[in-house]
Amino acid sequence: MKPLNFRTLDLNLLRVFDEVMSERSLTRAARNLSLTQPAISNAMRRLRDSLGDELVRRSGQGVEPTPRALALWPSVREALRQLQDSLAPTEFVPALAQDTFVLAMADATAAELIPGLVAIVEAEAPGVFLRVVPLTTRDPRRLLDEETTNLAVGYFPAVMADLTARNQADEGLSYEHERLYDGEYVCVMRRGHPLARGALTVDRFCEARHLLVSFSGRPFGFIDEALTAMGRNRRIVLTVNQFFTAGRVVANSNLLTVLPRHFVRTTGIADELVQRDLPFEVPTVHVDSLWHRRMQQSPGHRWLRQAMTRSALQAFGPARIS
Repeated sequence: MKPLNFRTLDLNLLRVFDEVMSERSLTRAARNLSLTQPAISNAMRRLRDSLGDELVRRSGQGVEPTPRALALWPSVREALRQLQDSLAPTEFVPALAQDTFVLAMADATAAELIPGLVAIVEAEAPGVFLRVVPLTTRDPRRLLDEETTNLAVGYFPAVMADLTARNQADEGLSYEHERLYDGEYVCVMRRGHPLARGALTVDRFCEARHLLVSFSGRPFGFIDEALTAMGRNRRIVLTVNQFFTAGRVVANSNLLTVLPRHFVRTTGIADELVQRDLPFEVPTVHVDSLWHRRMQQSPGHRWLRQAMTRSALQAFGPARIS
């Protein structure tokens, strides 16, 4: 790897690099920076010469970054953001704001939190635009790194455990989080289901046919982890990626599913469903908001986080966290 003489490096090249990495296109980067494409190409060539790495390669209609570029980009982007915030701090005035925020969460979480959040936006920041996108993973850190999501909300046990371990080891953390509420999962079935009456034992639960809500499509969830620890397993015959879909399917079949208790009342078909306590212990489901540390001091992002917390308080009350 070629050693870098930082004193002779033109820092404008890093701004071009950041835009090319964000857009994966020299043409779009040139348009965004109000430069010509030859100027962008020249800047990237100079940066390649300084770093001794190709950085990007042509791929279809755009460019594909090299491993060195992917490793370098997060640090460059955060440094540019910090420099911008220091030199030109922005004020967030909710009533005048025209910001767009992208939130990633499951439909069950959105059903509880988005109505309250919308009420806050309408009352305080009517120019703000919210985009809620499906949460397709239990580890949304890549989405936050790439800034395709501003705030992820959900149950992230592995992420929280990793952040706790890193914090205890005095390692630098790239993410911040806040507990919004604690949830509880229950077994759900249609009214008239054979298991709707009598004791729901572990044996009866495992012998039944199950529907699993899986964001990734993987036919194994935290309920299955709990069963595995007991030396048991269940028969999953269907996976879907939405809790609403799961509720509708079990209301019209003999499948069982496991849903957040608070969510059942929001389905619109609660009177068609029966809730049963799970016949074994599972960990408390902690629902957290998670964001990249680079957004920690952003006035707009701070307002968004506070609004989300207020929505959770409205939905679940002061005792939302056990």
